Amino acid sequence: MAMWALLSGLRGNLKAYEAVLRDLRRERVSTLFILGDLVGPDPSCHALLERLRNPRRGELQPQCVVGWWDEQLLAEWGYRGRSRADGLRAAQGEAAVESLLNAVDQADMAWLANLPFGFRELDCALLHGSSADVSDSLSSDSSPLLLLDRLTRMDVNRLFTGRSGEQFCVELSGGLDSNLQHLAGVEEHHQSVPARKVIGVGCVNPGPTAGPSTYCLYNPGSDQVFFQQVVAQRGFA
Repeated sequence: MAMWALLSGLRGNLKAYEAVLRDLRRERVSTLFILGDLVGPDPSCHALLERLRNPRRGELQPQCVVGWWDEQLLAEWGYRGRSRADGLRAAQGEAAVESLLNAVDQADMAWLANLPFGFRELDCALLHGSSADVSDSLSSDSSPLLLLDRLTRMDVNRLFTGRSGEQFCVELSGGLDSNLQHLAGVEEHHQSVPARKVIGVGCVNPGPTAGPSTYCLYNPGSDQVFFQQVVAQRGFA
């Protein structure tokens, strides 16, 4: 079975996307998922968004979901009711909000507003954050109970997430043990849990000081996860 490619964090960087596409030519990939953060505060995201909507001959048609930066933009422009980009304001200030607004053309807003929250394919959930919220940042340090909750919310065995920007694969197996104390004594319970995984796909555009661009390959037939690192070429930054 051909593999899936999963990435997140482009934030308007067309050169980063093209670097990933070059890397994918070496792999047998059937489907490309982009797990959010298509836009960012860097100047002009239009070229990337146009490429995503209209891939070149021979390129995969990416399946995109909404990310945190995308959600902040949509909220500020009024696509989320009375919500505004309060998360971005609190984290980076008013200047970051203005930069984000200036980076995205109004012509691209309708397409962004129609992006789904996530996908469910086979027994996998493909999201930017988690089943709880687009801003939910899961990592290898998240508690097993929290990860199990995020999996069971969507009744899946594999959850792919891009919010933290990390590459990780946490496997949950075994079961849950609990004790119920009553007048007759203590009653022990064991609930078996099928083997489940939460996978962080990495970040394609992590910034000049945050390490290399990364993405993930997944073989749904063998359940194998491969963490990839984009090899920069001359002229790629």
